[in-house]
Amino acid sequence: MGANSSSISELPENEYLQKLSGSEPISENDPFWNQLLSFSFTTPTNSADLKLLEEATISVCKSLVEKNPRTGNLGSLIKVFLSRTKELKISAECQNHLFIWQAHNALFIICCLLKVFISRMSEEELQLHFTYEEKAGPSSYGAECEDLIEELLCCLIQLIVEIPLLDITYSISLEAVTTLIVFLSCQLFHKEILRESLIHRYLMHGRCLPYTSRLVKTLLYNFIRQERSPPPGTHVFQQQTDGGGLLYGIASGVATGLWTVFTLGGVGSKASAQLEQCSPLASQSLLLLLVLANLTDTPDTPNPYRQAIMSFKNTQDNTAFSSSNPHAFQINFNSLYTALCEQQKSDQATLLLYMLLHQNSNVRTYVLARADIENLVLPILEILYHVEERNSHHVYMALIILLILTEDDGFNRSIHEVILKNITWYAERVLTEISLGSLLILVVIRTIQYNMTRTRDKYLHTNCLAALANMSAQFRSLHQYAAQRIISLFSLLSKKHNKVLEQATQSLRSSLGSNDSPLPDYHFWEMTDCLHFSETKLRHAQDLNVIEEVIRMMLEIINSCLTTSLHHNPNLVYALLYKRDLFEQFRTHPSFQDIMQNIDLVISFFSSRLEQAGAELSVERVLEIIKQGAVALPKDRLRKFPELKFKYVEEEQPEEFFIPYVWSLVYNSAVALYWNPRDIQLFTMDSG
Repeated sequence: MGANSSSISELPENEYLQKLSGSEPISENDPFWNQLLSFSFTTPTNSADLKLLEEATISVCKSLVEKNPRTGNLGSLIKVFLSRTKELKISAECQNHLFIWQAHNALFIICCLLKVFISRMSEEELQLHFTYEEKAGPSSYGAECEDLIEELLCCLIQLIVEIPLLDITYSISLEAVTTLIVFLSCQLFHKEILRESLIHRYLMHGRCLPYTSRLVKTLLYNFIRQERSPPPGTHVFQQQTDGGGLLYGIASGVATGLWTVFTLGGVGSKASAQLEQCSPLASQSLLLLLVLANLTDTPDTPNPYRQAIMSFKNTQDNTAFSSSNPHAFQINFNSLYTALCEQQKSDQATLLLYMLLHQNSNVRTYVLARADIENLVLPILEILYHVEERNSHHVYMALIILLILTEDDGFNRSIHEVILKNITWYAERVLTEISLGSLLILVVIRTIQYNMTRTRDKYLHTNCLAALANMSAQFRSLHQYAAQRIISLFSLLSKKHNKVLEQATQSLRSSLGSNDSPLPDYHFWEMTDCLHFSETKLRHAQDLNVIEEVIRMMLEIINSCLTTSLHHNPNLVYALLYKRDLFEQFRTHPSFQDIMQNIDLVISFFSSRLEQAGAELSVERVLEIIKQGAVALPKDRLRKFPELKFKYVEEEQPEEFFIPYVWSLVYNSAVALYWNPRDIQLFTMDSG
């Protein structure tokens, strides 16, 4: 690979790769390895180069798959890499570019080969390629095969957690993270969730286990620090030009002519815009962290990486660690919070935030206590606002994060105290000044309306309404536009209800053979046996039931605000009075009669006071009358209802959702990794 490759397309003909995949065993002490590993390149970042590299690697792998059981050359390559990593820490301290560079190249080749091997064979077959015992003769596999896999995995973890992150070590650190992802990628090629895996077993037991907390901590800090890739030339060995002392520790037969450049898209070619704006190591580390956190538990061992994520604490927390969790550690929460706020445009950062809020009570408590909570909430609202541009999974995660936050009464109070100015991304109306709470209400209502007209996802509706319900008792000083949108949403639901009711009625008339009978009342619908309906009629009845559930929820939200904080929300009362006719049809509806009592009382009370004040009142005068009336309204006349409180609970077997989601993120977002879409079994290509 090293000497004569100037483009990806020439790789299959490269003499060193041909020898690696050839019929002759190569000793791990052979000078060949120095020749093979003597190349430099620009990491491929665009799909075309990545696909070319994949195709070229497959060609080499086909030969290696056939001959490696007799040569053991893959095992020899891995042993060469393992031997060189023992000196990596010292090499980094001594700025030994050459040593680090060749170790990186060895790992790069291993990663490319592993990716193809794993996509084309079972773990049992993969094991056979990890060892070869010459003394026992051809096709003899020793007991060391599993040990070599474990040794490589453990070495990669040690490399990530122990080697200092410098310009000269950046690439090999990134490659180590990438190789661990590749080792775990066997899940991509199975439709079912893997609950037993050789690689999982090694990572969750044995020699790798003691590194659990350090690995999770390092991956988190990689994400937090967002270290950018060093500029070209700072991490790749530069050929010396003085003609002497070219190589240290390399066989004397290697000449300067071997040091040609292996290019992927051109030497020194400009990195993609995406990589310029972010850190490849941070992005890849986050993906690996999500993959590790979502490994399934084994019957005898819970996932230690998930345990570490669930239990880590702030560096300022001096309380003792629980003896029941050996994987706990400390991390700087302020730095973590800042990174989470800044990175929410990506699915994976939003998923990490969800995991931490849902699973780590220390993080959740810290986040809810932040005085600058708007820095976290605003990016989440922006995700929901641009719902049509986001995939459904990203929207779900953002919405569930809001639901988790709204479970806390302190959060629900504080968001109405945070005043925002000039929200430029909110296009429906100029918002020069609005509270964070009112903006949150606007965005959630907009999400509901979008869902009603486009996706019609009941899950989305339910969680949006649950978040509004959790906040409703704490509504304070609602912006007039937020109050209007609450009532406008109810108006939209009312129209939808009438339309569905009419469709259901027409279906019933058709089944009865009568087109001029009067509309049935609500009691009739409750008594009608839907089992006698056709499929279409049954669907209409089900649609009617769903829309009535949503209307009931909206009435409960309005009622909750009126009964607990009416005097704080004159704009909501104003909007209610302005659209009072909307509520007439629901007074006698059996599903809404109880909840309508309070709303009807409020409408009647304030309507009476406005009538007494005379005609043609200004908006300011109406609001003044409402504020005065709010003090005078006898609170004991309002019927008490149970407090609206909804708590997010993960569904059973959450891995059925999260594992395909995480791997779709890896497939679509991983740096310098390409898999043939035809090989993917875990998800369809539109699920990412």
